[in-house]
Amino acid sequence: MNCHICDKATESFNHEKTNITYYYCEACEYIFKSPECYQDLSTQKERYNLHENDEEDVGYKAYFQRFLDFILPLLEKPKTALDFGCGRSSLLASLLKKEGIDCDYYDPIYHPDTLNEKKKYELIVSTEVFEHLHQPREVFESLVERLEEGGYLGLQTQFHPNELEAFKKWYYHQDPTHIVFFTAQTFRVLCKEYGIEFMGDNGKNMVLMRKNSHSQ
Repeated sequence: MNCHICDKATESFNHEKTNITYYYCEACEYIFKSPECYQDLSTQKERYNLHENDEEDVGYKAYFQRFLDFILPLLEKPKTALDFGCGRSSLLASLLKKEGIDCDYYDPIYHPDTLNEKKKYELIVSTEVFEHLHQPREVFESLVERLEEGGYLGLQTQFHPNELEAFKKWYYHQDPTHIVFFTAQTFRVLCKEYGIEFMGDNGKNMVLMRKNSHSQ
């Protein structure tokens, strides 16, 4: 089976405890579960509804603040933003508004009718979304297309350890709605594919990219 990201051949391996088959691309370090593990939106919603994400919770606010603390110092002050895949909460959009950035939000399950197909943004953020995507390259491309020239794309998803036995022990793939897994290298490959600038990562779960005037 070929890689969803770079189309190169992948190697498969089996997780002994769950009997789930995974596919690994050495070229871009992308890993994905066997397609029979993919869930439709209604099944995913049942899982998401178990999450207790209270907008007034100090820990929940701090979780998003860590993301903003990583990306905001690297930005030339954007005026417009989109939180793509926000979940039930619009907390991240609210935090961006406090920074003087007008932020729309969209989620295919909880806020499916809020996306303006023609609107472009100076900043798009997406936290803990990409690990759920059936077609991450296509979504990545669509987000790049929604960016203004010079606009930024900031993503958060846990980077896998890129070592087989460590991956098998890793907690993140145990969530049944988490089906695809990345490292910073995966996003570097995507940046090269779509002609955008890889600005940096935090070595763990955050990456920032920029659409320059020569980008697709």
